[in-house]
Amino acid sequence: MSDLSDLYQEVILDHNRRPRNFGALANATRIANGHNPLCGDRLKLYLRLDGDRIADIAFEGSGCAISKASASLMTDAVKGRPIADAITLFDRFHQVVTTPIDQPIDEAAVGKLAVLAGVREYPVRVKCASLPWHTLKAALDGADEPVKTE
Repeated sequence: MSDLSDLYQEVILDHNRRPRNFGALANATRIANGHNPLCGDRLKLYLRLDGDRIADIAFEGSGCAISKASASLMTDAVKGRPIADAITLFDRFHQVVTTPIDQPIDEAAVGKLAVLAGVREYPVRVKCASLPWHTLKAALDGADEPVKTE
């Protein structure tokens, strides 16, 4: 189990050091902001929607390794997918990171995002991992108010 934990940490650190889809998206059709006051994470999420599909997605911001890795993994997971799939993945991801540590989770339901399941051991870090996802949901809903995890 330690090898698996080490692998998960390695993936998180890689996405923190070299986040995918990082930077502004000039032709975004939706923009949402997120803030986690407890950890200081700040995120600006850009979406370019094409009908019912997320044609492109990017993010900017600063924060802890978990927040940045989660945003990076999330953008990879939803880019090019139908909005309905992204919302389903949001629900599955939220279920995985909020399930009590003593209960089993369905890692297959979230694929590569399962590397973030370890945040369940540190409840305060769940907000770090979920901030990008709640910001995505706000962008898809067209919300004007910034997302806060407090």
